Amino acid sequence: MAKAKKEPTPPTPPTSFDLMGMRVQKIINSTGAQTAKRAVIYKAPDESPDDWDQLLEAINEADNVTIAHQVDAGVQVFWVVPKDD
Repeated sequence: MAKAKKEPTPPTPPTSFDLMGMRVQKIINSTGAQTAKRAVIYKAPDESPDDWDQLLEAINEADNVTIAHQVDAGVQVFWVVPKDD
């Protein structure tokens, strides 16, 4: 007896937090930011303040990463790449 084919589940659309994370990841992964080992990020006007706070908390918890809040509401992200032993 042939098995019925299961319909593929449609992909779950990204959340607002996911979209913000992807946007910030592009900034941090840019060539200039990678060379300087720093980037300045800003919350977009249409992004949730709760998502922004959650993102900054996640970044701040990462090893070898420091964040500094700027007067203009931007956040400078600095990181150090540990040397291999």
